[in-house]
Amino acid sequence: MERMENLLYEAAVEGNVATLLELLQQDRLILDKVVMNRVRETPLHVAAFRGHLDFAQEILRRMPELAGELDSRRLSPIHVASQKGYIDIVKILLQVNPDMCLARDVEGRNPLHLAAMRGRIEVLGELVRARPLAAYATTIWGETVLHLCVKHNQLEALRFLLEITDDPHFLNAKDEYGMTILHLAVADKQIETINYLLMNTRLEVNALNTNGYTALDILAQSRRDTKDLDIADSLRSAGAFKAIEIQSSVNRNNNIGGVRSTAMAFVPQEQIKALPSGCVNLQQTFKKEDWLTRKRDSLMVVASLIATMAFQSGLNPPGGLWQDDSQANNNNNNNTGGEHQAGTSIMAYKYPSEYSQFLSYNTVGFIASLSIILLLITGLPFKRRFFMWVLIVIVWIAITSVALTYRVSILVFTPKQDERVVTRVMEYGVAGWCGVMALLLVGHTIRLTANFFKKVESLFGKRRRPYIYYYT
Repeated sequence: MERMENLLYEAAVEGNVATLLELLQQDRLILDKVVMNRVRETPLHVAAFRGHLDFAQEILRRMPELAGELDSRRLSPIHVASQKGYIDIVKILLQVNPDMCLARDVEGRNPLHLAAMRGRIEVLGELVRARPLAAYATTIWGETVLHLCVKHNQLEALRFLLEITDDPHFLNAKDEYGMTILHLAVADKQIETINYLLMNTRLEVNALNTNGYTALDILAQSRRDTKDLDIADSLRSAGAFKAIEIQSSVNRNNNIGGVRSTAMAFVPQEQIKALPSGCVNLQQTFKKEDWLTRKRDSLMVVASLIATMAFQSGLNPPGGLWQDDSQANNNNNNNTGGEHQAGTSIMAYKYPSEYSQFLSYNTVGFIASLSIILLLITGLPFKRRFFMWVLIVIVWIAITSVALTYRVSILVFTPKQDERVVTRVMEYGVAGWCGVMALLLVGHTIRLTANFFKKVESLFGKRRRPYIYYYT
C-alpha cells in the first residue's frame, strides 16, 4: 500500500494522468485510502502546486470532495492554486466547491489573501466573483486583504480591489495595532502607493493607530530616506497632520464656538467625536502656522543628510588612506609620500595645507548640521524671530561648509594641466554662492533689527503717554 501511495504522489508531481489511471485500476479505493491515512497534503494539493490541470481534473472527476481537504497548515488546494496563480485550476476548484474561498489557514488567510500577496489579478477576479464576502475577511492579526497588498507591495492588486469596492470602512480598516493601509505604505516608503491612496477622498489621512500616531508621525519616526521630502509634501497637501498638532489645535480653540462638520471632513470620525464642542476648523488654524512648523520634517532630513555626508568624509577623506607603513627614503619620496603610517590620510601628506582647510570646513559643517537637529528636537519657540534668525544662520553655515568642502576636494583631485581652469570656475562658483547666502543673511538680519526697534518703540510709546492740557 505504501508503495502505491508513493507512486500516486510521484504521478501528482509529474502530472502523469496515465499512471493515475493505472493505479486506480489496481485499487479503486486508493484515493480514499490516501485521504484516510495521510499525514501530508493530498495528491490534489500537489497537482495544484505544480499546475497540472489535467491531473487535477481527473482527480476531481473521481473524488470531488478532495477540493475541501486541508493540509497540516489548513491550506486547501484552492489556497495553493491561488497563491501560485494557476487560474484554470482555480476555476475548476470553484466549480466543485466555491465555499472554499472562505476557508482560512492557520494564520487566518483565505485564498483571496494569498492571491493578493502575490499580485495574482486574474485569480482575485475569479475569487471575488465566486464569493464577494471573502474580500472582507481578516487574518488573525486583523489584517484585511488591502493590508496584505500594501505589506507585499502589490499596488496593482490594491488598485483592482479598490476599484471593485466602494466601502470607506473597508478602505480605512485597521489591523490589531490600529495601522491603516496608509500607515503601512508610509512606514515602507511606498511613494506610488501613497500617492494613489491620497487621491481617494474617502481615505482618512489623520487616522490614529493604537499608539496615537498618524501617518505623518510614522514618517517622522521611520528611518531617514531621500523619499521623505516627497512623502511629507504629499501628506501635507492632502491635509495630514501630526497627532500633537491636532491636539494642540484642539487645546487652543477649546473655548471657540461654531463647529462646521464639512470643514472637518479630513479628520477621522473618532477624532471628531472626541473634539470639544467649541473647536474651530483645524485646517484654517494650521494655515496660519509658520513656515518652519510646516517644513520641520524636511529640514530635519536635510540636516541628517549633511551630517551623514560630513561624517563619511571625515572617516574617508579625499584620496583615501595609506594601506601600509613606510619609512622616509630619499630615492622614493615622490612615489610613496615619504614616511607615513597605515590608516592615515594620503591627502594630509601630499597636500597638508588643503587637508587643513578640508578638515576645518568639514568639521564646521558636521557640527552645524548636528546643531540644527538638536535645535529642531528641543522645541524652541521658533515663531520668535530671533530663534528663527539663529536657525537660519546655522543652516547657512552648514550649507556653505558643504560647498567649501566640495571646492577643496575637487581642487585636490584635479590634474595639474587642468588646475588653472578648474580653479577659476570653482572660485567664481563658490564666490557667487557665498554672495547669495550673505544677501539672504543680511536681509534676515535687517528684518530682525527692524522688528526689534519697532517693539522697542512700541514699548516706550506705551510708557510715555502724553498729557493733554485744556485751557479755558
